[in-house]
Amino acid sequence: MALRSIVESDPGVPAGRWRWAALGFVALALAAAVLAVSAPALAQWAGIALLLGIAAVGGLYLFGLLRRQTAGEPRRIAEAAARANVAWAITSADGAVLDCNDVYRRMAGSEGDAAAPPELALAGEASSAVLYRLTKAAAEGAAREEAFLVAPGLEIVAAVRPLRDRQAVWWFTPRLMANARAPARPEASGDVFRDAPMGVAFADAEGRLGEVNGAFRSFFASAGALAGKAFGELVEPSDRDRALELITRAARGESDAGSVEVRAAGQGERMAELFAHPVADGRVVLYLLDVSEQKALEIKFAQSQKMQAVGQLAGGVAHDFNNLLTVIIGNSEFLLMRHQAGDPSFKEINEIHQNALRAATLVGQLLAFSRKQTMQPKVLVVREVVGELALMLRRLLREGIDLKLEHGSDLWPVHADEAQLSNAIINLVVNARDAMPDGGTVTIRTANETTAAAAALGTAIMPAGDYVRIEVADTGTGIPQEILGKIFDPFFTTKPVGQGTGLGLATVYGIVKQTGGFITVESEIGKGTTFRIFLPRFRAEQAAAAQEQERAAPRDVTGQDTILLVEDEEAVRSFAARALRMRGYNVIEASGGEEALDHVRADKAQIHLIITDVVMPNMDGPTLVRAVRTIRPDIAVIFMSGYAEEAFRRNDEKAEDLYFLPKPFGLKQLAAKVKEVLSGAPPAKKLGTSD
Repeated sequence: MALRSIVESDPGVPAGRWRWAALGFVALALAAAVLAVSAPALAQWAGIALLLGIAAVGGLYLFGLLRRQTAGEPRRIAEAAARANVAWAITSADGAVLDCNDVYRRMAGSEGDAAAPPELALAGEASSAVLYRLTKAAAEGAAREEAFLVAPGLEIVAAVRPLRDRQAVWWFTPRLMANARAPARPEASGDVFRDAPMGVAFADAEGRLGEVNGAFRSFFASAGALAGKAFGELVEPSDRDRALELITRAARGESDAGSVEVRAAGQGERMAELFAHPVADGRVVLYLLDVSEQKALEIKFAQSQKMQAVGQLAGGVAHDFNNLLTVIIGNSEFLLMRHQAGDPSFKEINEIHQNALRAATLVGQLLAFSRKQTMQPKVLVVREVVGELALMLRRLLREGIDLKLEHGSDLWPVHADEAQLSNAIINLVVNARDAMPDGGTVTIRTANETTAAAAALGTAIMPAGDYVRIEVADTGTGIPQEILGKIFDPFFTTKPVGQGTGLGLATVYGIVKQTGGFITVESEIGKGTTFRIFLPRFRAEQAAAAQEQERAAPRDVTGQDTILLVEDEEAVRSFAARALRMRGYNVIEASGGEEALDHVRADKAQIHLIITDVVMPNMDGPTLVRAVRTIRPDIAVIFMSGYAEEAFRRNDEKAEDLYFLPKPFGLKQLAAKVKEVLSGAPPAKKLGTSD
């Protein structure tokens, strides 16, 4: 009984006689094993029987697994066709429909749960003989494909393919006939014309409609009759001339007039491909294939690719600028140390320094957009962040604009860079202010939100999970639909020259994405705009670990330590070495990884700290550090780079033990980071990912 229950409980074992065969072989194997122990003299043939029994049982299990894997074949076929513009159905051995899609239901006229079988779904004079042959083939387990006419110039390709357990899958695909000239009227095609899965209509040479089917009427969201209406009135004005030209060419007898894309008037981005074929008496038959979903996916993909390409370009430019700005900021600080406020040159030097810092901020915005900015995330409560910003935000808003805060209760914590998150909210509020020249209200709402299924937000897919939602809504002029897809592009702005860089929303987009969140926007002309940010919930166990780490503080140290400085940019290396020597450190300079490695091998006991660039020719920073750790496993390392910290943390398995100094930096930032590392403070480890 125990063996029987084990076999019956395993879904990998076949049912029926195969299950009893498996039980028999198991019993044989056990009997052979008992005999081998109790009667050693007979052990020779018992061992052979035991091996045969085990092999047989293993073979049956493999057979069972193959059956289990192939059992889902009908479902996979159904899922593959779920989004296709064809009708499909899966039938049982007795011809009943086991599963089908909505296109098949409409074609079969089945509104309830049970759909009509294929031989009844397309019953008609043109299809009856074809369906009889296909049904017979399905019953015999054979594959067959045939076509029959359903409307002038349009035929249905019907195919049946056998599945396991005497099931069959049916496909009904509409196909335009090349150089077809069909009868003048569609009466012969009967119900098939009415229920075809693509729009079909008849029109005269001027585009005035006659008979139309349900799919044609549904595309234009028309509940009433379309007969007698001009086709041009149903599509957007910009598409009318092309559509009428196609109809005119078909009316002249051109069977290969081609196709055009048209949009339904007043239906947003509802789009279809329009075909026209000639019929008798100078009339034409129109075929309408809905491509709205396909076009929407193409637009989203193109936008996503564009954002990625622009982000990579921005990140590369920002990296090079950061090297230049490091030199400008550092050397201007050296000059300011030698020229006091009363010196005639002080003003010019200070302006160089201040403008270099402004340029660094601009480059930081580019890095934020390209998601390559160095973040310093910590556990945050969004309500507290917004509350601390409220006073400053009210000062940013001019007279006549109110700020309202609406917070949800018990908000979940998030893991984000507080300064960058605040910067994102400030940018959204400033944009809202500029969109309300006559006054209005800016509302910031926060709430917890759980999504049970993945959702499409703009060009991204937000996975199911727990999020903290931040909304910034205004009652302003709104954003036109034609530019809504461009607002996150860097340098795109609708403001007059000199009133905006076009990086505000690009910065917001980058900050949100690098934090692991999502952003979406809704807008209506004259009613306002709402931006929604979704940040992933940070779990309690993660929060406890992060808070424990944040409590660590560096110890103060003094001494004449030796630092190995590795930087391929001579100007950056010269500035950094000079700054460190001014602080009393002994500095060894190296222009690349190989040279630095030679210094470590020659003087390994005296070097206390390595400061290295990440991106260098021949041997980059992470490769150098891995080689150094084989000689000096305990040596401290600081990476410096114009790229984000994540760029090397992802690619180095020991990166969690390393420190990072982002470019551009000045004298104070460099000195503070070196002091922090040499004092023994632990590096700021990343809890979670930034993508």
